[in-house]
Amino acid sequence: MSGEPLRVLLVDDHEEFRAGLAALLAAADGCEVVGSAADGRTAVVMALDLQPDVVLMDLHMPQLNGIEATSRIVQSSPHISVVVLTMMEDDDSVFAAVRAGARGYLLKGARRQEIVRAIESVGAGEVIFGPGIADRVMTYFSNVRQRPTAEAFPDLTEREREVLELIAQGRENAEIARELGLRVKTVRNHASNIFAKLQVAHRAQAIVRAREAGLG
Repeated sequence: MSGEPLRVLLVDDHEEFRAGLAALLAAADGCEVVGSAADGRTAVVMALDLQPDVVLMDLHMPQLNGIEATSRIVQSSPHISVVVLTMMEDDDSVFAAVRAGARGYLLKGARRQEIVRAIESVGAGEVIFGPGIADRVMTYFSNVRQRPTAEAFPDLTEREREVLELIAQGRENAEIARELGLRVKTVRNHASNIFAKLQVAHRAQAIVRAREAGLG
């Protein structure tokens, strides 16, 4: 991490919970709370105005729910990383958040170290799930029904399909480059094209889409 603290926007409709999060992050090195919002609509406006590095987002909120707020923030400012922090742990909520562009998903009750680590991780470009959520994601992927991949993503070239297959297996760009005999820069370019064609914001979303289509 650089010397600059990660700028964090807190979004939750419970004032006491926001205050607790603010106090928690104030005591952590490398984080700076730049604002807080009590509803999704305000969160979108503040995120676009303040341009934080990370948004800690609840899902169940008035005016605009966390899924839609996440989607609007990521579409307008894809460099902003959203970490969901919620009581909701059902599959629909988890995968809706990932599809909307969330880079992390934690349950309320997570320890201080977990929350700080999640902020630092997504701030560094990683994707992170809380332990229970990670298990749920893996179970979902292992049980997802295989569908004919020839019909999936017809806009992809053959090479892009090969790259997406390896992305869906969890391979990093350097591994994919070695496997396909390409330069890492070429793989990055293919990945960018794939994300654009799939209309996803980042790698985690691409993996979800690919696994649901039977790749990986």
